[in-house]
Amino acid sequence: MRVLPVGDRALLVEVAGAQEAQALHAELLRRRAEGSLSAREVVPAARTVLLDGVDDPVGVAARLSAEPLPAVPPPVREPVRIPVRYDGPDLADVAAHWGVPPEEVARIHSAAEFRVAFCGFAPGFGYLTGLPDRYAVPRHATPRTAVPAGSVGLAGPYTGVYPRSSPGGWRLIGTTDAVLWDHARVPAALLSPGTPVRFVPSLPEGS
Repeated sequence: MRVLPVGDRALLVEVAGAQEAQALHAELLRRRAEGSLSAREVVPAARTVLLDGVDDPVGVAARLSAEPLPAVPPPVREPVRIPVRYDGPDLADVAAHWGVPPEEVARIHSAAEFRVAFCGFAPGFGYLTGLPDRYAVPRHATPRTAVPAGSVGLAGPYTGVYPRSSPGGWRLIGTTDAVLWDHARVPAALLSPGTPVRFVPSLPEGS
């Protein structure tokens, strides 16, 4: 773990990988909730956690540097269930990469227990971990100029759902009608860091 100052009241904590970042994020949220950490924002990423608005950055940095990382805690809430039609244009390519029939992709993907590692790219977009490392797939060398909203894609170790139409290079395996971002909803984002997620297969339209 490496703790770096960012301005006068922020810290950037670098860790080895996504698992460690998720564990640290959960632990820092727990400390803030119990009152032993004062930080306005705790924001995870792939290998870092940013603490902003820290009252005592020097003291917090010293404590973090001296303590071992905790394990990722078990989910404390029921998973968000996202219905998916496994009908994406890259389904056959992903199946070939995994060495399985196309229909097996749905079974493997929906059997995994996902967790939102961090959010970014677009409002409502979550980077979900949960698939074993052997199912990581590369992004397209040339991204699509427009990926439809509701597309479920894979890239590296992550699964993600496009909240709106945008360019993107992820391997698209399905579609969902779930609304990932809604200004009229509180909170607006369906997914937030640490949220457990399960994908539920549904029949393609017209079946």
